Amino acid sequence: MRDLSALSGGHDRYLLGVEAIDGANADDPSVVSVRGEQLPLALAHGRLAVAWVGRLLSEPSEAVLLAARAHHLRRWELPRSGYPEGRPGYLRWRRDQKRRHADDIAVILEAVGYDEADVTRTQALTLRDGLGSATCDPESQAVEDAACLVFLETQLVDLASRVERERMVEVIRKTAAKMSPAALALVAEVPLDTEARTLLALALQ
Repeated sequence: MRDLSALSGGHDRYLLGVEAIDGANADDPSVVSVRGEQLPLALAHGRLAVAWVGRLLSEPSEAVLLAARAHHLRRWELPRSGYPEGRPGYLRWRRDQKRRHADDIAVILEAVGYDEADVTRTQALTLRDGLGSATCDPESQAVEDAACLVFLETQLVDLASRVERERMVEVIRKTAAKMSPAALALVAEVPLDTEARTLLALALQ
């Protein structure tokens, strides 16, 4: 996957924003192995999401690159265990997470010199409002697609080892339903083991 740092045009504020986001995410106590490298989970998620956005959009804006990088910004600080079990609790947790990510990215971007319009645009992409509608913003969809691809790349193998097959197939189908055709076409490039690849085939057939 290509390095997208040059797409910012070398803007100091963009590079400072990236550094601040990565610095915050480097504090994640959870670690994941990504292509042979051990990384804090949120840090890995942000970097991978940016790489996937680069595959999905030919000319990604700074706003969409920053939103993708921050899509799990300090996520561990609001654990799922603090919300009720079941889908309503999960949906509330996910909504609150997005709101926190949007608030936190605003603080970071303002500190490195972004103006109100740029901050608001990045927040909107972080929140990903309007997904699934006829007027869905292509960059919002790209952030959602990247988040789904990152989930498959970093969490599917572990989940598949702990969750029964039928349940995993359902999880994958729900994830796929949120993805664009372009993102689904990239699923074949996600590095997975044989069992996870078999589950994907069952879910997507």
